[in-house]
Amino acid sequence: MIDTSHARQLGRDTATARGTNREPGPQSGRGPSTTIGRPRWPRRAVLGWAVLSGGLGAVGLATGTALFARAADPLPVALNWYPVAIATAAAVTALLDRGPAATRTLRRCYAVLCGLSVVTAFGLLMDLITLAVSQHVDRVPAMILHAVGMVGVVSLGAAARSGAASAAPVPAEPSLPVRLAAYAGAAAFLPYAAMKTVWALGGTFAGVSGARMLAISARNGASGLWLTLESYGLDATALLAALGVLLLFALVRPWGRVFPRWVPLLRGRRVPRLVLLVPALLGTATLAPYGVVGVVDLALATAGAVPVVRGDLPTDADALLVSWIGIGAFAGYGVSLAVSAYSYWRRTRPARRSGGH
Repeated sequence: MIDTSHARQLGRDTATARGTNREPGPQSGRGPSTTIGRPRWPRRAVLGWAVLSGGLGAVGLATGTALFARAADPLPVALNWYPVAIATAAAVTALLDRGPAATRTLRRCYAVLCGLSVVTAFGLLMDLITLAVSQHVDRVPAMILHAVGMVGVVSLGAAARSGAASAAPVPAEPSLPVRLAAYAGAAAFLPYAAMKTVWALGGTFAGVSGARMLAISARNGASGLWLTLESYGLDATALLAALGVLLLFALVRPWGRVFPRWVPLLRGRRVPRLVLLVPALLGTATLAPYGVVGVVDLALATAGAVPVVRGDLPTDADALLVSWIGIGAFAGYGVSLAVSAYSYWRRTRPARRSGGH
């Protein structure tokens, strides 16, 4: 016969063992803990990135190579201490992060360092666009810094969210303010696209003809494909703006989560969230700060506090007009992209289990 008392005791021992293996977490007294099992990879990724970023800054300091630049002009080498300092702080934070669930203070440190890393990631999208246009970049060390900085933004952001308490349910559809922000960002590109199209079609805007603009593009090293598109009345930057608007709409429309019927082979399948989040992160890290800082600089120039950079435009008024159209588009789009991407990220997060691993 089966010893039922032994079976009951075995069941109690098993239940006790399972209880001791659960993830510890704060108890509210009203239900199970809401602390989630925490993966180890974000902390390890932060440590690896800290070594990479700190090493890059140290090599730049040792060799006198400027990592920061304004366009093709290198900035002081002393600025290389910035990625070294951020990497050191990140490494210390990761080394202190020993528990199964990071404390709120550590997660806040990760979040602050993530925001500071945006400074080193800033410009990566512009580097990629320049590389596509002219098959070269302004400064290779600066592009390497931007790429490493973007890795830091992703790693530190993941570490800041890892182990956080489960949040309230998020609606599947974006809120009305998020949708309005997306539409406003798309509308901000309309004057920019119209200006570029006028030049591509051979017209004159702000005292510059289409032929003159084509010559300027060739002088600045535009690729043959870029110049060919311009000769047929298609401006490449206007096409890129259209792709940016498509990305913005995908972040707030249902077809950004499930491929629609008009997409062959993929119709009805779930859209991998990284397909939209990666370009959205690149655009946000570049266009949002570039646009916001540019608006402040333009406001000062318009008020006469700083000189107007005329470039190839005939008058200061023409330069301000073109700059407001371009910078206004980048600022409006960058901010709306940040809002829409954050909403999409929250709405598409995998369900997180509370309690165990």
